[in-house]
Amino acid sequence: MIDFMGEWKRTHTCGELGLGSIGREVILMGWVHSRRDLGNLIFVDLRDREGITQIVFDPQINGNAYYKAKQLKDEYVIAVRGKVYKRVEGQENPKLKTGKIEVRAEELRILNKSEILPFQIHGPVDASETLRLKYRYLEMRRHEVIDVFRLRHRISSFIRSYFDKNGFIEVETPFLTKSTPEGARDYLVPSRINKGKFYALPQSPQLFKQILMIGGFDKYYQIVRCFRDEDLRADRQPEFTQIDLEMSFVDEEDVMNVFESMLKGLFRDVLRYEIQTPFPRIEYEEAMGRFGSDKPDTRFGIEIKDITGIAKNTQFKIFQEAVNKGGKIKAIKVKDLGFSRKELEDISEEVKKYGAKGIIWAKVVKEDEWQSPIKKYVDKERKRLINQILDAVEGDLIIMVADSEEVAAKSLGILRKSLARRIGLIRERDFSFVWIRRFPLFEWNEEEKQYDPMHHPFTAPLDEDIDLLDKNPLKVRAKAYDLVLNGEEIGGGSIRIHLLELQKKIFDIIGIPEEEAERKFGFFLEALRYGAPPHGGMAIGFDRLVAIMAGKESIRDVIPFPKTTSATCPLTGAPSEVDQKQIEELGIKIVKEGK
Repeated sequence: MIDFMGEWKRTHTCGELGLGSIGREVILMGWVHSRRDLGNLIFVDLRDREGITQIVFDPQINGNAYYKAKQLKDEYVIAVRGKVYKRVEGQENPKLKTGKIEVRAEELRILNKSEILPFQIHGPVDASETLRLKYRYLEMRRHEVIDVFRLRHRISSFIRSYFDKNGFIEVETPFLTKSTPEGARDYLVPSRINKGKFYALPQSPQLFKQILMIGGFDKYYQIVRCFRDEDLRADRQPEFTQIDLEMSFVDEEDVMNVFESMLKGLFRDVLRYEIQTPFPRIEYEEAMGRFGSDKPDTRFGIEIKDITGIAKNTQFKIFQEAVNKGGKIKAIKVKDLGFSRKELEDISEEVKKYGAKGIIWAKVVKEDEWQSPIKKYVDKERKRLINQILDAVEGDLIIMVADSEEVAAKSLGILRKSLARRIGLIRERDFSFVWIRRFPLFEWNEEEKQYDPMHHPFTAPLDEDIDLLDKNPLKVRAKAYDLVLNGEEIGGGSIRIHLLELQKKIFDIIGIPEEEAERKFGFFLEALRYGAPPHGGMAIGFDRLVAIMAGKESIRDVIPFPKTTSATCPLTGAPSEVDQKQIEELGIKIVKEGK
């Protein structure tokens, strides 16, 4: 028998009653979290978004409610009317906000029943991710899941308030727009009215926010949905959210300062964590040299050192061969916590995943003495000099890679982070920000034999490097900047090109001739003709920021209804086939794979 709420109105949530509520008559509504039938009494933990309250059903108070409570099962939805009492001394529950009181039920209404759940939602969840996402609404009932979305809400509320106080205007940009190449595949939407033509879902509001600057908006922001049809991983989703910003008459420091100020206030307000500003600024070349990555984790040291000048003159053939091929010998040092030969072999296998041939290791015994497979090939003086470069002392482990500069740096860059975790140098609730600047404007695409923009084609070159556009494009540096937090790139931006002729030149260098540029970007090039101001901006991955602040490994944990790594939604079954009539209305034909 299902009851109705009728005239009942909830007076309190299940997380707010305390000793000050004793004696009050209350009406609570929520889900049966658990039920304990002791024969003469039935105890029900009633749960809603705000917490849990213990309900006591006593036949001495209301026999009908007591016998009705015997029907209750986990996740039934109920309403209870009763009075608040202090719990018997010794039976308090310090784990609950309401643990000092209980409600003795005078009336019970069963508002809905629940079937047996496909997985247990309390305590450890023993279910696959696909099953959890299929029944996402059940997983959402877990307080730890709800708490993540409370955090997400607080973060977005703070951000909106911050930008409002600092003179920014929130503007919504279109979802149905023109397909423009911005680095990933577009999601395309066929037009029924204009058959044979397609909209694209925006990878970012890049051109629209630049047009807003041309339109005189001066300061724009948006917490915006973006769409990219790309292979997925833990930090990617086909649809995601970013904090988007653009400003007129600014340089790089102006944009970076706005975000630093916002993040400082955000971490203080939401996490009660003080971050130090200004964040360090490191140029791209320096970051690659010191950390082997343009998104370095700076919560710990273990910096990469170039020992080529010393190591190339040893008798070790692998060193000599690498240098003769134009390569480098790079090294890091960590405390030797008793690494066994097997562990060192495992580390060597690890770097092979990133193209290196393996590692060469040395345990420092004295200032000029090693325990190492290559100790007889390196004289005492060179051991001493290598130790000196690395600040290595007795009890340290030196790990060396001899390979191309790119492979040596990248493999050690990844290894430094895994070693830091292994030896306990990373404290999870530390937050370390760093700006990476002065990226190359272009990178060479060996497969296509052409220059590609390292960020996007609207990024401005450094003023002093403009002359190099005609002479050596790969030497041109960009007015671009990425923000890195704990080894994750959480955002990036640049000062934009605001001069029409310079924009055309950049298109030409990356292989977009004038006719193609007009076809793809004509509306934007037209806008540049009418007094475009100098401007720049940035976007931060909102989901990624929330995940790091919440201590989650994957952004899927902070998105209400995420897709799987195959870009499917187990909850709704999307993507799915549609009726043939809908296909015909769009004027398109589905070609089956293999036909």
